[in-house]
Amino acid sequence: MNANNLSPIEQQNRELAERINAETLRDPHSIYRGKFVGIANGQIVVVSDDLEEVAQRLRQADPDPRNLFFLEAGRDYDAVEFIWSAF
Repeated sequence: MNANNLSPIEQQNRELAERINAETLRDPHSIYRGKFVGIANGQIVVVSDDLEEVAQRLRQADPDPRNLFFLEAGRDYDAVEFIWSAF
């Protein structure tokens, strides 16, 4: 989705996620490193190793998925990864 088409809540969620990830990439001791971070309505609502827990807590925080966001903190989302397969 184009950033220009985001609602204000979606934009807040994305900006917070980008700040968390940038902090985590800079600081190897960040409390978020390697965790899933769930964001609802511009606020962190859950940090966990368990993606299912994050999904459940996000649904409890707001039933509208447009107001929810999650990320795996410390992952380089700009990196290109190649998947090789032999058939």
